[in-house]
Amino acid sequence: MKRDHTAAPGQIHRFRIESSVLKSNMLGDPIERIVDVYVPTGHDGRGLPLLVDLVGFTAGGPAHSNWKNFGENLPERLDRLIAASAMPPCVVALPDCFTKLGGNQYINSAAVGRWDDFLLTECVPFVEQKFGCGGAGRRGCFGKSSGGYGAIAHALLHPDFWAAAASHSGDMAFEWCYLPEFPRILRALAKHGNSIQKWIEAFYAAPKTKDRDVHDLMTLAMCATYDPDADAYLGVRLPVTMDTCEIIPERWANFMKWDPCVMVEERGPGLKQMKALYIDCGDVDQYNLVYGARRLHRSLERLGVPHTYEEFPDDHTAVDYRMDTSLPLLAKALSG
Repeated sequence: MKRDHTAAPGQIHRFRIESSVLKSNMLGDPIERIVDVYVPTGHDGRGLPLLVDLVGFTAGGPAHSNWKNFGENLPERLDRLIAASAMPPCVVALPDCFTKLGGNQYINSAAVGRWDDFLLTECVPFVEQKFGCGGAGRRGCFGKSSGGYGAIAHALLHPDFWAAAASHSGDMAFEWCYLPEFPRILRALAKHGNSIQKWIEAFYAAPKTKDRDVHDLMTLAMCATYDPDADAYLGVRLPVTMDTCEIIPERWANFMKWDPCVMVEERGPGLKQMKALYIDCGDVDQYNLVYGARRLHRSLERLGVPHTYEEFPDDHTAVDYRMDTSLPLLAKALSG
């Protein structure tokens, strides 16, 4: 998507929030967090809806406001959509939620940190107070991949706080997106004496970050997120045995209770109060996420939850263009 150089640019304001709720994280991550805030041209933010961008694994919110080659960053996309009257003006917050384990699922974890609390009790209230935007019934969240998981998890957990949410290629159906990764992480750990600590230390000591190692780090991050162990290094323990890769039932159960396909059975009816709920996924997603998306969609239909579900002919990579569909939908719902 080429930039529209004729669209009047909005303003990007950068703030630093010193978090109280993140002080307890086991990773030793900084508690001061950058939050970039987009305000459309011709507005000071007052009275506008608020959207919060939950980025995917390995990224932080400010990455979405950086210059981008061969395309648009998020503020430029918003400029174009608003200038074309495809979506009404809104404020968009881009918080930095990056962690030592490479990413975030935006829920509370004894190891990774209280990221749910950070968003609800610190980040969003700060932005709303600063710009006079959002408020009850006028705030929403969106994201892709881990950010897509965060968006649907927050919608399920807090439909009284968020009035709209969009999940692009979000993590779900954990048995298909996470379990297939464990044989590979076991092979990687075996090269370091089956030590998670030694593997992570080697990851950070390496002169070059390799894609396969980032994928393995992501697997360890999910362990620290869904099943943290206060006695383990950085809270990471595996839900499978080291030698035979057999599932450890009680540990895997801790994973599964956070699967949106499971959460929806108890919490799905609460989504009926939302003004907009959008879910999509590529039909050849290489992490098998389309199967979970279909299951979630069918569960929402069965529960009578209004939502928009779409599949598109693509995989998991570089699908930010899908925001051309979701952002107008959310902004229009929150502006009504």
